Amino acid sequence: MKVAIIGGGAAGFFAAFSVKEHHKDAEVVIYEKSSKLLAKVRVSGGGRCNVTNSCFSASKLSKFYPRGEKQMKKAFSVFQAKDTVVWFEERGVKLKAEDDNRMFPTSNNSQTIIDCFLREVNEKGIQIATQTPVNKLISTKNGITLRFDNRSENFDKVVIATGGSPKEAGFQWLKDLGHNITPPVPSLFTFNIPGNPIRKLMGLVIDTATVRIQGTKLSYTGPVLMTHWGMSGPAILKLSAWGARVLAEKDYNFNIQINWVSIKNEEEVNSLLDNELPTIRRKKIINANPFNLPNRMWTFLLR
Repeated sequence: MKVAIIGGGAAGFFAAFSVKEHHKDAEVVIYEKSSKLLAKVRVSGGGRCNVTNSCFSASKLSKFYPRGEKQMKKAFSVFQAKDTVVWFEERGVKLKAEDDNRMFPTSNNSQTIIDCFLREVNEKGIQIATQTPVNKLISTKNGITLRFDNRSENFDKVVIATGGSPKEAGFQWLKDLGHNITPPVPSLFTFNIPGNPIRKLMGLVIDTATVRIQGTKLSYTGPVLMTHWGMSGPAILKLSAWGARVLAEKDYNFNIQINWVSIKNEEEVNSLLDNELPTIRRKKIINANPFNLPNRMWTFLLR
């Protein structure tokens, strides 16, 4: 059996490994259009490579994804985060978990993961062809033909691991084969808030703020970073990911509500103020700051 893997990233490499594990005699070739293999692995996690997540429950892990929970849960029932950890440990690469559940190699160097993958390629006899873009896929009675710049080659199976595309046109070659494509929309983006005075606080971080999209059920609690164009930080990025399609439908014109102190209700606020009242009375309001907000934010809110 001949199998072509289109895409020389982590997904393409792991697909090749899986083929060889289940079909030892298969001839497997990884095709990468650029000269670089595993480019995103190298830069992931700030060059340390964020390998997987330390949540080893398939049902819980699938809920961490903004969309496709049912499909992810099915995939994780076959191979999940714990299996990833075991796979690397069997090859001499130990992983460590950090407070936010991200897992990295103990070396803190993405080259450790790249070297592991390249060793596996050599041991399994997997072929790699770089600078070899696939221009077209043609379905035939005998399999699938890959058309390159100067030649064509037939394969029994083809695995496509080319990643996403910002435009639907980038998937046209797959639509030509009869696949249905869900139109892609931006995700993990910052919020541009032109003309809003909050931009004067650029560089300021509120560690625990709750951000809501008005008119939706979307909300997220976490750090918010003020920027010269608006807002960023984990809470904003997570919210944009979970609300990617909703925000696209709104053409990115929407209002946000922010609870800067993430206190759930008015009763809790009143209780806090009652407790702080003896101290607050002896201070000017600008110096009181009962919610322990950064001074720049407290001053901004008062003004």
